[in-house]
This record gives sequence, C-alpha cells and structure tokens, in this order.
Amino acid sequence: MKFNTKTRYGLRTMLELANNVGNDEVIFQKDIAENQAVSVKYLDQIIAALKKAGLVVNVGGKKSGYKLNKPPEDISVYDIYTAFEDDLAIIDCLLHGGHCPKGSKCSLKGYWLGLNQVIRSNMEGTNLRDLLQKQL
Repeated sequence: MKFNTKTRYGLRTMLELANNVGNDEVIFQKDIAENQAVSVKYLDQIIAALKKAGLVVNVGGKKSGYKLNKPPEDISVYDIYTAFEDDLAIIDCLLHGGHCPKGSKCSLKGYWLGLNQVIRSNMEGTNLRDLLQKQL
C-alpha cells in the first residue's frame, strides 16, 4: 500500500494550517508552498481538493489566505485521505464493485478486509492535534 503524493502533501498542508491555529489562523498559499517545498501550481490542486472536502476555507480580503474549517481535533487523517481518494482499499477486490477472480473461494479476503479495517480505524482515530503533538 502506498499513499499518493497529493495525499501526502495534503496531510502536510493540513498540519501546516493546524500549526497556525491560535496565531493568526490564516496562512498564505505561497508560504505553505515554500515551507513544504512544493510548487504553488501543484498546491493549487491540493488546496482545491481540501476545500471541496470542506476541510479548509479561503479567507478573503486584503490578506487572503487559508485556514482550517474545523478545529484540528475534529479532522482525522482519514478525512484528509478521502479528500484525495474515494475509499481505502489495500487490494482491488475490496473496492466498491471490485471483482475477485476467486469469488467466494478466496481464503484471504477476510484477512485483507480485517487488515484494511485496522488501517482505516487507525486513520480515523488519529487527528491533526494528535499529529501536531507528536511533531513537537
């Protein structure tokens, strides 16, 4: 299992925004791009997905920037993951409508399903505040 680049940068972007909560709460896209060593153009795509998922909002006006739409403790790693992916599936046959060539004779499907749930539960049980505390 491998997380795509957008998901990884999405997590880093969200941590950057969470780290700013309580200060000014607004951070500029160019600052995120610089701090995370990602191009502003690529960050546009990442922020668009995070906005569509309702995780960040644009704060307009003279000092336009971004901030979290919810407190860090209310945003899980899974919430961020699903801003970029439909659902978590460590193998294709676990995807909605996925097809297993072995069908009901697959002796491993239960194992993969259990492992998938452990990973998802970990992601759902870890929020931005938890990650920030580990970072410090």
